[in-house]
Amino acid sequence: MAPSNRRTANITRNTNETKIQLSLSLDGGALDLLPPTAEFENHESENESPEGPPEVQTTKTHASQITTSQHIWIWTGIGFLDHMLHAWAKHAGWSLRIRCRGDLAIDDHHTTEDTFLTLGTAFTTALGPRTGLARFGYAYAPLDEALSRAVLDISSRPFFVGDFGFKGPMMGNLNTQMIHHGLGSWAQNAGVTLHVDVLKGENDHHRAESAFKALAVACRMACERVVGREGEVVSTKGVL
Repeated sequence: MAPSNRRTANITRNTNETKIQLSLSLDGGALDLLPPTAEFENHESENESPEGPPEVQTTKTHASQITTSQHIWIWTGIGFLDHMLHAWAKHAGWSLRIRCRGDLAIDDHHTTEDTFLTLGTAFTTALGPRTGLARFGYAYAPLDEALSRAVLDISSRPFFVGDFGFKGPMMGNLNTQMIHHGLGSWAQNAGVTLHVDVLKGENDHHRAESAFKALAVACRMACERVVGREGEVVSTKGVL
């Protein structure tokens, strides 16, 4: 796909609770480094700050993967959240850069919520006019004993239903409640109808990761541009 045809977005979201920079390409490919700002100054040092992301974005982190087809570099300060976002981007075929400074001294709520809200805004911005798309996406994804299903409609009717059945209150430093709340926040700003169900699984990590992988494949399917439908709205109402 020619670079000029890629669907991309660059979003900055600053509140009293979080500072977030995010760049997204729904079609993968290279992404420029996130630009320096007052909240995120790039310096010569590659020392990792304990309260924020590495100062140099070329630093390899637990959620970074640079290949010919994708650039992924994620740092929210919540390791398990980074891991899920990495899996989502990887299997959706996205390129994604995120860095966040949040009020983690309080808890993980604002950082998680605002990251998903920003990603939802980036998704709908990158998608552009909702024409010529497959619109619907669905997928099953296993991870060992866990199995999840995700169904997505790029409907402009935000709605989320999720059933995860987590057995414990935390995964790493992420409250399990925030998986549901985060995906609901993403669906709201992305303008999509989303159902995610974990059908089986004994291990919470496996349950969560299979859910994000199913979501990723559903996103990839729904965002596909259908040859011969260019400019068409895939709706009986004639508008999305």
